[in-house]
Amino acid sequence: MKKIGLFMFGYILPDKGEMKIKEYELFRAYYCGVCKSMGKSFGPLCRFALNYDSVFLGMLLSSINKESVSLKKEPCIANPLKRKWVVKNSNSVDFSADINIILTYYKFKDDWTDEKSYLAKLGQIVISPGYKRALNCSKEAESHIKKSLEKLHALESQRCSSMDIAADPFGELIKGIISIGCNWDNDKKKEAVEWLGYNIGKWIYIIDAFDDIEKDIEKNSYNPLLLQYMYKDEEVNEFKNRIRDEVRFNLIHTLAQAASAFELLDMNNKSIIENILYLGMDKKTKSVLEGRSCNKDEKSL
Repeated sequence: MKKIGLFMFGYILPDKGEMKIKEYELFRAYYCGVCKSMGKSFGPLCRFALNYDSVFLGMLLSSINKESVSLKKEPCIANPLKRKWVVKNSNSVDFSADINIILTYYKFKDDWTDEKSYLAKLGQIVISPGYKRALNCSKEAESHIKKSLEKLHALESQRCSSMDIAADPFGELIKGIISIGCNWDNDKKKEAVEWLGYNIGKWIYIIDAFDDIEKDIEKNSYNPLLLQYMYKDEEVNEFKNRIRDEVRFNLIHTLAQAASAFELLDMNNKSIIENILYLGMDKKTKSVLEGRSCNKDEKSL
């Protein structure tokens, strides 16, 4: 199942240059909070699965739930002599750490099944104890993830040739994760949050599909864009140029839908989430469409 690692690729980033210093420091504190939660619950090796997407999930849920978090300076495992601010006492951060471990486990499992990658098998073995602990804490989320991935796998097996239809299960996956992690006080809030999550999920799926075109051609892997736009052994850049405008339209549309839902919500840290949705994800859209891989932009905080 090629698309299982979508929520692990670091597409959801803030635009650091447009953030106030205190906003960036708080975002970094959430980053360190998720990292510390993963290390405490699942062991230090599991911290290597940390990515910006899971940090965004933790901060988004914490902000929607209006958690009263505390901040504490603690040593960093990457640099023990340097103390960094860490978000503490956040159920949302702990939940995000669980989700990251669960998705990482499924990624390794499917890489072994599909590609017989011994590195993936090793990763699966290493992360298995952490996965079991995460499962005990987040059984509802794990069940939802498993069902959503089964629907995604079925569409891939059928060689679905519509990016919109193919992206739907991943939109539902992210929608469900965010819904499970939220504390609800009214139906309108729930509808807005779920629509926000659904469109973020669709955006991730579509941008990853475009980002993976060259790799999927080389490996003869499933990619709905290759089928929808009838790739016929043409030069990769020519194919990308041919479909770029339509893919851009779909990506911008999903971001606009996510933004419309976001505007209906009352939450903490709204300016930081706004920076990510309106600036960071738009910047990522442009960079991927122009051919710059997401990994070039993602660096540890």
